[in-house]
Parts: sequence; structure tokens; C-alpha cells
Amino acid sequence: MPTQHTEFVKANEPYATSFGDKASLPMPPGKKLLIITCMDARLDPSAHLGLKEGDAHIIRNAGGMAKDELRSIIISQRLLGTREIAVFHHTDCGMLLFASDDVRNIVKGAAPGDAEVAARVDGIEFLEFKDLEGAVKKDVEWLKSDKLILPETTVTGWIYDVKNGKVVQV
Repeated sequence: MPTQHTEFVKANEPYATSFGDKASLPMPPGKKLLIITCMDARLDPSAHLGLKEGDAHIIRNAGGMAKDELRSIIISQRLLGTREIAVFHHTDCGMLLFASDDVRNIVKGAAPGDAEVAARVDGIEFLEFKDLEGAVKKDVEWLKSDKLILPETTVTGWIYDVKNGKVVQV
């Protein structure tokens, strides 16, 4: 399979040509909104939420897990003024399909006998979940209770359906 980076400059040309006045967008997100969502390539949060550049911070990771993003949340809130956090998980998420030990075993198996690799991967919590709605609720509860999240923050939880593109609040 060819590497994709060789196409970046060419693929960027239409975007750069129509860039317009985006250079004047302020650094803080205009809607004071922070979205935490999954890295799944089927998701396009800006498109399915009607957001434009400059509207919101969008943080993505495997599963859209809030605990993975505390550093970014603090910076977004304390330095860039966000006051609302929306957590989005989605149907058909890969995080529903494995346990942390499965991933650890795959990594260790690729480096047999390497004690450093084993020690490092054993120290990672992969934050998988078996209950989609429960995982959203857990993230929302965690954000609402963490002392590093500003108390005036509005926190909501959502599920995006990859089969029909609809979002539902949990």
C-alpha cells in the first residue's frame, strides 16, 4: 500500500486556494465548546454537528474517552475559555470489542522477551468498555466530579449512530 503523505501537498491545494479570511479566526473557540470524541475514521464531528472552523475544540482518541484528555481539557478551559464539554461516543465502536489484556498481549507478542516493552504496555489502561451508554454516562460523571474541570462547565453526553448519522443525548 502506498504511503498517503506523498499526496498531502496536492490534496491541500484546493483548500489553501479557498482559505479566504480564516487567518483572522481567533484562537479561542467561538462557541466556547470542547468536544471529545472517538478517532474512528467514519466520524466527521464538524459535519455532523454543523460546526465550522473556529467554533470548537475537537479532541479525538480511541473511544472518545474523557480521562485520556485531561491535559487538553485544562488548557482548553483555563487558557482558551471553553465552558461547555460534549462527550460523543458512537455505535459500532472498536472499544467495545476487546479487553486491555488483549492489546497488551498483541504488543508483547510483537516484541517477545523485551522487558521494557512489556513493562510499558502493562502500565497503560486502554479504557475499553462493554456498555456504550454506560461509558458515556461514566465520562460525563467523571468530568462533572473532577476538581480540575471548572465547576461552571456544562457537560453533556451523546451517542452518534454510524448507521444513520444521527446523534442522541444520553
